Amino acid sequence: MQYSHSDDELWDEHQWDAHISEVEKKSDQLRKFITTDPRGGSTPRWITLLEESVSEDDAFEAYVEEELLLDEAYFPDDEDWEDEDEFDEDEFPFNALEEYDEDAEMDFDEGEEWKALSEDFAYSNYGSLDNLRIYSRSKNLAIDVLRWALSIDEKHQSPEIDDFVEETLKIGAKLAGGYSFGFDHEYMGANIAYTKRSLLYANNGLNRLVQLKGKGLFKKSDYLGLHERFHELRNDIGVYVQELRDRFHRG
Repeated sequence: MQYSHSDDELWDEHQWDAHISEVEKKSDQLRKFITTDPRGGSTPRWITLLEESVSEDDAFEAYVEEELLLDEAYFPDDEDWEDEDEFDEDEFPFNALEEYDEDAEMDFDEGEEWKALSEDFAYSNYGSLDNLRIYSRSKNLAIDVLRWALSIDEKHQSPEIDDFVEETLKIGAKLAGGYSFGFDHEYMGANIAYTKRSLLYANNGLNRLVQLKGKGLFKKSDYLGLHERFHELRNDIGVYVQELRDRFHRG
């Protein structure tokens, strides 16, 4: 996600919080407009996504992509990024190719597997969201919650279940939103602000799960497993928020 504010001030997480709150208000309005059934129905978004997807995995990915696109619609592009991406011949002399060391390429390739598994590599602009363990765990949790929700008889479906599913999906979506800003100091506040929202939804999801406990919708073993996963994920996202803050303050 690309964004640049109008002055040279370095925004912290609180300034980004305020800005992202305004963005989310607008994207929520856009989402309601896009997803409203013209026939007057009110099918929950998670059900529609499952109907449009080949699997729960695809439904989760579609949800995250949709959330990112809706928010990005209200973040103006930073034209300076285009200049930064242009190839500069002066910075890369072509005679350097003649001095290229094939052994160096071999060493780099041999390190690829290590980098893919390294959390430090995931915490960089060269990493991948899929290498961020808390994101992978939030994705797997959301997929299992989608499968659970599908297994509930239609007569037992309720707004409480819809809210539980929605909040679980948003855990990963907000992690993805933060990760899309990267780890440069200029945008670290945005990463933190989005990740705090992921923490909020993890906590909300855990609370929803507890509220649903007494409705006879879970086997005891399934409930205990989900509770443990929500609890551990929430705690680990909290640790991640603090790690991002530490990186921001180190500059």
